[in-house]
Amino acid sequence: MIRALFSVKWLSALLLSALFAVTAYHLGWWQYDRYQAKHDRNLRIEAHYGAPAVPLATALSADPMPIEREWTRVTATGTYAAPQLLARNRTFHGTNGFEVLTPFLVDGGATLVVDRGWVAPTGRGAATLPTIVAAPSGSVTISGWLRRGEASRGKPPVAGMVSSINLDEAGAAIGRPVLGGYLQLDGSDPGGDVAPSSTGPQQPTPLGPPSEDLGPHQAYAYQWWVSMPLGFVLTFFGLRRQVAAGDASAPGARPPKPKKVRIWDEEDE
Repeated sequence: MIRALFSVKWLSALLLSALFAVTAYHLGWWQYDRYQAKHDRNLRIEAHYGAPAVPLATALSADPMPIEREWTRVTATGTYAAPQLLARNRTFHGTNGFEVLTPFLVDGGATLVVDRGWVAPTGRGAATLPTIVAAPSGSVTISGWLRRGEASRGKPPVAGMVSSINLDEAGAAIGRPVLGGYLQLDGSDPGGDVAPSSTGPQQPTPLGPPSEDLGPHQAYAYQWWVSMPLGFVLTFFGLRRQVAAGDASAPGARPPKPKKVRIWDEEDE
């Protein structure tokens, strides 16, 4: 068997098996890292989501917010301002729509992006923008949870809309620098299906609590790792089968037993 192993055919099979094992190893860690990220997210949610609110200035600055502070509950006092933006392609209860982003001028001069909630589309496609109930006027105190800005999708800007909640792009669209995180406004999630209003402006629907689903990533990681030796196992059995077939045809090998002829087979002839 060792001699047969050093043929081009089986050395190539070993190389492919090794490449598959290395690929499966890294894919397993990729899936496990995704699982770990969701696990860490759930720990942050458990630590911050139900905790008492703290003043905004103690948790957020102009610098990008550290991930450890995500879902910190905060309060802030100030006034809503213009222009309002819509983040497009946002799914809520299985329906694709918009999230309403409104600048909030915090007492002291900073600008905070506030996600007031979700609204449904009112026409065919994203080009038809919904009419939205205006944010409260005058000085108000708001509360909610801090969220990190999202990665840019690199799409060209559209007036009144952003393709993701990227704070640099939102600040450019608003026309002023914004703080290093945005606020998901507090509110009760009514649940159930949602639909666009046919009688007037839509009131943004609060986004509700975050999902804590870990997904299948841990199971996928274990599946990739368990499959690492698969190529070597198949190579071993294939090689053994070839060697066994070669021994059967070698000189001096026992001839195969003659096929028994049954009585009814003779009658058929």
